[in-house]
Amino acid sequence: MSHKSHINAVNTTLKDLRSSDAVMGGISFVFTGDFRQTLPVVPKGTRADIVNACLKASEVWPYIKKLHLSVNMRAYLSVNSCSEVFAQYLLQIGNGSATITRNGYVTMSDIVGTCVRSIDELIDNVYPNIANIQIINSNWLCERAIVTSKNSAAEDINEAVLSRISTEYKLYKSVNSVTDPNDMVHYPVEFLNSLNPAGMPPHELKLKAGTPVILLRNLKPPELCNGTRLQIIRFFPNLIKARILTGPATGEITMIPRVPMIPTDLPFTFKRVQFPVKTCFAITINKSQGQTFNVVGIDLRNEVFTHGQLYVALSRIGSSQNQTFLIPVNGNET
Repeated sequence: MSHKSHINAVNTTLKDLRSSDAVMGGISFVFTGDFRQTLPVVPKGTRADIVNACLKASEVWPYIKKLHLSVNMRAYLSVNSCSEVFAQYLLQIGNGSATITRNGYVTMSDIVGTCVRSIDELIDNVYPNIANIQIINSNWLCERAIVTSKNSAAEDINEAVLSRISTEYKLYKSVNSVTDPNDMVHYPVEFLNSLNPAGMPPHELKLKAGTPVILLRNLKPPELCNGTRLQIIRFFPNLIKARILTGPATGEITMIPRVPMIPTDLPFTFKRVQFPVKTCFAITINKSQGQTFNVVGIDLRNEVFTHGQLYVALSRIGSSQNQTFLIPVNGNET
């Protein structure tokens, strides 16, 4: 359910309760989303549209008693001498109170990790010896990731890491078609093949055995959901054999089929039949929200959109000793 739909549903429930003179209270709710983190995505929306889509803009909000968490559990469980300082600095980033240098730029302190200047250094720090992925333990893959602000940057990093792996590529091409026969003249297959909508696998899906992938659709909840990570074991013409790395079915072997997918963010509709997976050495910051890693690399070549997004990127880990961030220019500002 979208943020707006969720807010509308809550508002409707509140009005129903008022009209029936019912009294609601004492019930604990967990609302998804942290207001210190990434805001709702409103396609082509203004800043005001994004704020209005937040739960805090709902008429229900004044009637809610807020319970606040007080301990950064990732930092607490890391048992590190610098964890308290790290946690306090993260709060400054999340609250927007970190030292701003110029035009909204913030200086990245050594408290949050090690700064590198090239994408190769970032990959080396997060995925050392990745060429031998066939003998690497699946837990090793599961505990690390590179996060970046844009899908295009994540795809470039994934391609760079894949090129380091010694095994052969397996190429799967999708089957694309418009859903309305009248659109066939305006949108030929060659044009559909060139499209790469957000949340969809590409027309040419390049994979290698042993690589981690992320699921883009719910196939069999709760074992196989959107966001579940898997490790490829073997390829078949219309199936991919993989080991589940995250979720309640961790360690189980499963088969991933080709499925039809229809994007919703285009002025026309078309169907793509493809494996609903993408390589996930690198993922977007929004996709990483809620996940915990032991080793993290942060690609800041493209600046983040808000301080909340920077907070999410920096807080996926409990100890800054295993965190690396990439700023290609001199200085540590982003």
